[in-house]
Amino acid sequence: MDKKAPIELGNDIYLIDGFDLGFEGRTGTYVLQAEKLTLVETGPSPSVPRILEGLKDLSLDAEQVEYIILTHIHLDHAGGAGLLLQECPNAKVIVHERGERHLVDPSKLIAGARAVYGDKFNQLFDPILPVPEEKILTKSDGETLNIGENRCLTFYDTPGHAKHHLGIFDSASQGVFTGDTAGIRYHQTEHTGLTFFLPTTSPNQFDPEAMKQSIERFRTMNPKRLFFGHFGKTENPEEAFDEVMEWIPIFVEEARTAWSENEGIAGIEQRLHRRIAEYLYEKNITEEHPVFELLRLDFEVCAMGLADYLRKQL
Repeated sequence: MDKKAPIELGNDIYLIDGFDLGFEGRTGTYVLQAEKLTLVETGPSPSVPRILEGLKDLSLDAEQVEYIILTHIHLDHAGGAGLLLQECPNAKVIVHERGERHLVDPSKLIAGARAVYGDKFNQLFDPILPVPEEKILTKSDGETLNIGENRCLTFYDTPGHAKHHLGIFDSASQGVFTGDTAGIRYHQTEHTGLTFFLPTTSPNQFDPEAMKQSIERFRTMNPKRLFFGHFGKTENPEEAFDEVMEWIPIFVEEARTAWSENEGIAGIEQRLHRRIAEYLYEKNITEEHPVFELLRLDFEVCAMGLADYLRKQL
Protein backbone atom coordinates (compact mmCIF):
# COMPACT_ATOMS: atom_id res chain seq x y z
CA MET A 1 0.00 0.00 0.00
CA ASP A 2 1.39 3.39 -1.02
CA LYS A 3 1.48 5.81 1.86
CA LYS A 4 3.40 8.77 3.13
CA ALA A 5 3.57 10.60 6.42
CA PRO A 6 0.81 13.13 7.15
CA ILE A 7 1.66 16.63 5.96
CA GLU A 8 1.72 19.31 8.66
CA LEU A 9 -0.11 22.45 7.47
CA GLY A 10 -0.03 24.57 10.63
CA ASN A 11 -2.80 25.49 13.06
CA ASP A 12 -3.00 21.84 14.19
CA ILE A 13 -4.11 20.72 10.73
CA TYR A 14 -2.59 17.70 9.00
CA LEU A 15 -3.27 16.24 5.58
CA ILE A 16 -3.33 12.49 4.97
CA ASP A 17 -2.83 11.50 1.33
CA GLY A 18 -5.46 9.01 0.20
CA PHE A 19 -3.77 8.16 -3.13
CA ASP A 20 -7.13 8.55 -4.88
CA LEU A 21 -7.14 7.02 -8.40
CA GLY A 22 -3.66 5.73 -7.56
CA PHE A 23 -2.13 9.21 -7.67
CA GLU A 24 -0.03 10.72 -4.93
CA GLY A 25 -1.30 14.17 -3.97
CA ARG A 26 -4.68 13.80 -5.63
CA THR A 27 -7.20 13.69 -2.77
CA GLY A 28 -6.68 13.83 0.96
CA THR A 29 -8.26 13.84 4.39
CA TYR A 30 -7.68 16.80 6.67
CA VAL A 31 -7.15 16.10 10.37
CA LEU A 32 -8.07 18.91 12.76
CA GLN A 33 -6.39 18.18 16.08
CA ALA A 34 -8.86 19.98 18.27
CA GLU A 35 -10.52 19.03 21.55
CA LYS A 36 -13.06 17.18 19.39
CA LEU A 37 -10.97 15.36 16.81
CA THR A 38 -12.36 16.18 13.38
CA LEU A 39 -11.71 14.88 9.88
CA VAL A 40 -12.64 16.70 6.68
CA GLU A 41 -13.31 14.39 3.69
CA THR A 42 -12.76 10.64 3.55
CA GLY A 43 -11.94 10.11 -0.10
CA PRO A 44 -13.09 6.81 -1.63
CA SER A 45 -13.09 3.54 0.32
CA PRO A 46 -9.64 2.42 -0.92
CA SER A 47 -8.26 5.48 0.91
CA VAL A 48 -9.62 4.40 4.31
CA PRO A 49 -6.64 2.16 5.28
CA ARG A 50 -4.33 5.11 4.54
CA ILE A 51 -6.44 7.37 6.76
CA LEU A 52 -6.19 4.88 9.62
CA GLU A 53 -2.42 4.58 9.14
CA GLY A 54 -2.13 8.36 9.02
CA LEU A 55 -3.98 8.69 12.31
CA LYS A 56 -1.58 6.19 13.86
CA ASP A 57 1.35 8.22 12.56
CA LEU A 58 -0.12 11.18 14.46
CA SER A 59 -0.48 9.02 17.60
CA LEU A 60 -4.25 9.19 17.27
CA ASP A 61 -6.81 6.43 17.51
CA ALA A 62 -9.81 6.13 15.21
CA GLU A 63 -12.04 5.84 18.27
CA GLN A 64 -11.07 9.42 19.19
CA VAL A 65 -12.65 10.84 16.01
CA GLU A 66 -15.83 12.75 16.86
CA TYR A 67 -16.70 14.32 13.50
CA ILE A 68 -16.23 13.32 9.88
CA ILE A 69 -17.15 16.29 7.67
CA LEU A 70 -17.97 15.85 3.99
CA THR A 71 -17.92 18.92 1.76
CA HIS A 72 -20.12 17.00 -0.69
CA ILE A 73 -21.08 13.43 -1.41
CA HIS A 74 -19.22 12.71 -4.65
CA LEU A 75 -17.43 9.42 -4.16
CA ASP A 76 -13.91 10.83 -4.41
CA HIS A 77 -14.72 12.92 -1.32
CA ALA A 78 -17.23 10.83 0.61
CA GLY A 79 -17.28 7.31 -0.81
CA GLY A 80 -15.32 5.96 2.15
CA ALA A 81 -17.59 7.46 4.82
CA GLY A 82 -19.53 4.28 5.57
CA LEU A 83 -16.38 2.15 5.73
CA LEU A 84 -14.44 4.66 7.85
CA LEU A 85 -17.36 5.01 10.24
CA GLN A 86 -17.02 1.32 11.11
CA GLU A 87 -13.55 2.14 12.46
CA CYS A 88 -14.68 5.38 14.15
CA PRO A 89 -17.57 4.22 16.36
CA ASN A 90 -17.84 7.52 18.24
CA ALA A 91 -17.99 9.74 15.18
CA LYS A 92 -20.86 11.58 13.54
CA VAL A 93 -20.85 12.31 9.81
CA ILE A 94 -21.63 15.92 8.87
CA VAL A 95 -23.07 16.63 5.45
CA HIS A 96 -25.21 19.18 3.59
CA GLU A 97 -28.90 18.60 4.24
CA ARG A 98 -29.40 17.76 0.55
CA GLY A 99 -26.80 15.01 0.73
CA GLU A 100 -28.09 13.07 3.72
CA ARG A 101 -30.43 10.68 1.87
CA HIS A 102 -27.66 9.62 -0.52
CA LEU A 103 -25.42 8.61 2.38
CA VAL A 104 -28.22 6.54 3.87
CA ASP A 105 -28.95 4.96 0.48
CA PRO A 106 -25.95 5.35 -1.85
CA SER A 107 -27.50 3.42 -4.75
CA LYS A 108 -27.87 6.50 -6.97
CA LEU A 109 -24.31 7.58 -6.23
CA ILE A 110 -23.07 4.14 -7.17
CA ALA A 111 -25.09 4.09 -10.41
CA GLY A 112 -23.84 7.55 -11.36
CA ALA A 113 -20.20 6.67 -10.70
CA ARG A 114 -20.51 3.41 -12.63
CA ALA A 115 -21.80 5.41 -15.61
CA VAL A 116 -18.72 7.66 -15.46
CA TYR A 117 -15.99 5.16 -14.54
CA GLY A 118 -17.31 1.92 -16.09
CA ASP A 119 -15.10 -1.12 -15.53
CA LYS A 120 -12.76 0.86 -13.28
CA PHE A 121 -15.48 1.46 -10.69
CA ASN A 122 -14.74 -1.50 -8.38
CA GLN A 123 -11.02 -0.80 -8.31
CA LEU A 124 -11.48 2.89 -7.59
CA PHE A 125 -14.45 3.00 -5.23
CA ASP A 126 -15.61 -0.37 -3.89
CA PRO A 127 -17.02 -0.95 -1.28
CA ILE A 128 -19.51 1.87 -0.75
CA LEU A 129 -21.37 1.30 2.49
CA PRO A 130 -24.46 3.14 3.70
CA VAL A 131 -24.18 5.49 6.68
CA PRO A 132 -26.77 4.87 9.42
CA GLU A 133 -29.21 7.76 9.61
CA GLU A 134 -28.65 8.18 13.35
CA LYS A 135 -24.96 8.79 12.67
CA ILE A 136 -25.59 11.78 10.39
CA LEU A 137 -25.71 15.47 11.31
CA THR A 138 -26.84 17.89 8.61
CA LYS A 139 -25.66 21.47 8.38
CA SER A 140 -27.36 24.41 6.71
CA ASP A 141 -26.00 27.76 5.61
CA GLY A 142 -24.53 29.76 8.48
CA GLU A 143 -24.65 26.99 11.08
CA THR A 144 -21.65 26.44 13.31
CA LEU A 145 -19.85 23.68 15.17
CA ASN A 146 -17.48 24.22 18.08
CA ILE A 147 -14.73 21.60 18.08
CA GLY A 148 -12.51 23.29 20.66
CA GLU A 149 -12.48 26.16 23.11
CA ASN A 150 -11.10 28.52 20.47
CA ARG A 151 -12.08 26.65 17.33
CA CYS A 152 -15.40 27.16 15.59
CA LEU A 153 -16.34 25.83 12.16
CA THR A 154 -18.93 27.73 10.14
CA PHE A 155 -20.73 26.01 7.29
CA TYR A 156 -21.76 27.74 4.08
CA ASP A 157 -23.95 26.67 1.21
CA THR A 158 -21.57 26.84 -1.78
CA PRO A 159 -23.18 25.36 -4.92
CA GLY A 160 -21.71 25.39 -8.41
CA HIS A 161 -19.89 22.07 -8.40
CA ALA A 162 -22.80 20.38 -6.65
CA LYS A 163 -26.05 21.63 -5.14
CA HIS A 164 -25.29 19.84 -1.88
CA HIS A 165 -21.88 21.44 -1.35
CA LEU A 166 -20.59 22.89 1.91
CA GLY A 167 -17.69 25.28 2.35
CA ILE A 168 -16.28 25.38 5.89
CA PHE A 169 -14.57 28.35 7.52
CA ASP A 170 -12.21 27.44 10.35
CA SER A 171 -11.76 30.21 12.92
CA ALA A 172 -8.40 28.90 14.19
CA SER A 173 -6.62 28.87 10.84
CA GLN A 174 -8.73 31.61 9.24
CA GLY A 175 -8.93 29.16 6.36
CA VAL A 176 -11.68 27.70 4.20
CA PHE A 177 -12.13 24.07 3.25
CA THR A 178 -13.34 24.60 -0.29
CA GLY A 179 -14.09 21.04 -1.42
CA ASP A 180 -14.42 21.32 -5.20
CA THR A 181 -16.27 24.63 -5.53
CA ALA A 182 -13.09 26.72 -5.82
CA GLY A 183 -11.46 24.27 -8.20
CA ILE A 184 -8.47 21.96 -8.17
CA ARG A 185 -4.98 22.94 -7.03
CA TYR A 186 -2.47 21.37 -9.41
CA HIS A 187 0.72 21.25 -7.36
CA GLN A 188 2.46 18.67 -9.54
CA THR A 189 4.31 21.43 -11.38
CA GLU A 190 5.43 23.39 -8.32
CA HIS A 191 9.05 22.27 -8.81
CA THR A 192 9.02 24.58 -11.86
CA GLY A 193 7.73 27.48 -9.77
CA LEU A 194 4.15 27.06 -11.02
CA THR A 195 1.09 25.93 -9.12
CA PHE A 196 -2.10 26.40 -11.10
CA PHE A 197 -5.82 26.20 -10.42
CA LEU A 198 -8.65 25.01 -12.67
CA PRO A 199 -12.39 24.58 -12.18
CA THR A 200 -13.82 21.10 -11.88
CA THR A 201 -17.08 20.69 -13.79
CA SER A 202 -17.98 17.04 -13.20
CA PRO A 203 -21.57 15.85 -13.74
CA ASN A 204 -24.35 16.33 -13.04
CA GLN A 205 -24.94 19.58 -11.15
CA PHE A 206 -22.29 21.90 -12.59
CA ASP A 207 -23.62 25.47 -12.68
CA PRO A 208 -21.08 28.11 -13.77
CA GLU A 209 -23.01 31.09 -12.41
CA ALA A 210 -23.55 29.44 -9.03
CA MET A 211 -19.87 28.48 -8.94
CA LYS A 212 -18.78 32.06 -9.56
CA GLN A 213 -21.18 33.34 -6.88
CA SER A 214 -19.84 30.81 -4.38
CA ILE A 215 -16.24 31.81 -5.10
CA GLU A 216 -17.17 35.46 -4.56
CA ARG A 217 -18.75 34.43 -1.28
CA PHE A 218 -15.49 32.77 -0.27
CA ARG A 219 -13.75 36.08 -1.02
CA THR A 220 -16.02 37.94 1.40
CA MET A 221 -14.72 35.73 4.21
CA ASN A 222 -11.23 37.21 3.69
CA PRO A 223 -9.56 33.85 4.29
CA LYS A 224 -5.84 33.68 4.89
CA ARG A 225 -5.57 30.25 3.31
CA LEU A 226 -7.58 27.67 1.38
CA PHE A 227 -7.65 23.91 1.86
CA PHE A 228 -8.60 22.11 -1.35
CA GLY A 229 -10.27 18.74 -1.77
CA HIS A 230 -7.70 18.26 -4.56
CA PHE A 231 -5.16 18.95 -3.00
CA GLY A 232 -3.45 20.74 -0.18
CA LYS A 233 -3.17 24.35 0.93
CA THR A 234 -2.56 27.72 -0.66
CA GLU A 235 -1.59 30.81 1.31
CA ASN A 236 -2.65 32.98 -1.62
CA PRO A 237 -6.45 32.67 -1.86
CA GLU A 238 -6.87 35.59 -4.27
CA GLU A 239 -4.58 33.98 -6.83
CA ALA A 240 -6.63 30.78 -6.71
CA PHE A 241 -9.96 32.61 -6.90
CA ASP A 242 -8.81 34.76 -9.82
CA GLU A 243 -7.49 31.84 -11.84
CA VAL A 244 -10.58 29.68 -11.42
CA MET A 245 -12.88 32.62 -12.15
CA GLU A 246 -10.94 33.26 -15.35
CA TRP A 247 -11.12 29.65 -16.49
CA ILE A 248 -14.83 28.99 -15.79
CA PRO A 249 -16.14 30.95 -18.83
CA ILE A 250 -13.34 29.53 -20.99
CA PHE A 251 -14.39 25.97 -20.11
CA VAL A 252 -18.01 26.80 -20.96
CA GLU A 253 -17.02 28.58 -24.19
CA GLU A 254 -14.92 25.64 -25.37
CA ALA A 255 -17.77 23.26 -24.56
CA ARG A 256 -20.31 25.37 -26.45
CA THR A 257 -18.05 25.48 -29.49
CA ALA A 258 -17.54 21.72 -29.48
CA TRP A 259 -21.27 21.19 -29.01
CA SER A 260 -22.18 23.51 -31.89
CA GLU A 261 -19.73 21.64 -34.13
CA ASN A 262 -21.28 18.29 -33.13
CA GLU A 263 -17.97 17.14 -31.68
CA GLY A 264 -19.65 15.61 -28.63
CA ILE A 265 -18.05 14.93 -25.28
CA ALA A 266 -14.79 13.83 -26.89
CA GLY A 267 -14.58 17.18 -28.66
CA ILE A 268 -15.07 19.08 -25.41
CA GLU A 269 -12.35 17.02 -23.78
CA GLN A 270 -9.95 17.65 -26.66
CA ARG A 271 -10.61 21.39 -26.64
CA LEU A 272 -10.01 21.64 -22.89
CA HIS A 273 -6.79 19.69 -23.30
CA ARG A 274 -5.64 21.95 -26.12
CA ARG A 275 -6.32 25.17 -24.20
CA ILE A 276 -4.55 24.04 -21.04
CA ALA A 277 -1.66 22.55 -23.02
CA GLU A 278 -1.16 25.93 -24.71
CA TYR A 279 -1.27 27.70 -21.34
CA LEU A 280 1.26 25.31 -19.79
CA TYR A 281 3.50 25.40 -22.86
CA GLU A 282 3.83 29.15 -22.33
CA LYS A 283 5.06 28.26 -18.84
CA ASN A 284 7.64 25.86 -20.32
CA ILE A 285 5.69 22.75 -19.28
CA THR A 286 5.28 20.29 -22.14
CA GLU A 287 2.87 17.40 -22.58
CA GLU A 288 5.55 14.98 -21.44
CA HIS A 289 5.10 16.28 -17.89
CA PRO A 290 3.33 13.79 -15.56
CA VAL A 291 0.63 16.37 -14.70
CA PHE A 292 -0.94 15.67 -18.09
CA GLU A 293 -1.82 12.13 -17.05
CA LEU A 294 -3.96 13.61 -14.29
CA LEU A 295 -5.33 16.37 -16.51
CA ARG A 296 -6.51 13.84 -19.07
CA LEU A 297 -8.53 12.04 -16.40
CA ASP A 298 -9.95 15.31 -15.11
CA PHE A 299 -10.87 16.64 -18.55
CA GLU A 300 -12.71 13.42 -19.35
CA VAL A 301 -14.97 13.95 -16.34
CA CYS A 302 -15.16 17.74 -16.80
CA ALA A 303 -16.30 17.24 -20.40
CA MET A 304 -19.14 14.99 -19.22
CA GLY A 305 -20.28 17.65 -16.76
CA LEU A 306 -20.08 20.43 -19.33
CA ALA A 307 -22.08 18.35 -21.82
CA ASP A 308 -24.70 17.69 -19.14
CA TYR A 309 -24.88 21.42 -18.40
CA LEU A 310 -25.33 22.30 -22.09
CA ARG A 311 -28.07 19.69 -22.56
CA LYS A 312 -30.00 21.34 -19.74
CA GLN A 313 -29.76 24.68 -21.54
CA LEU A 314 -31.57 23.34 -24.63
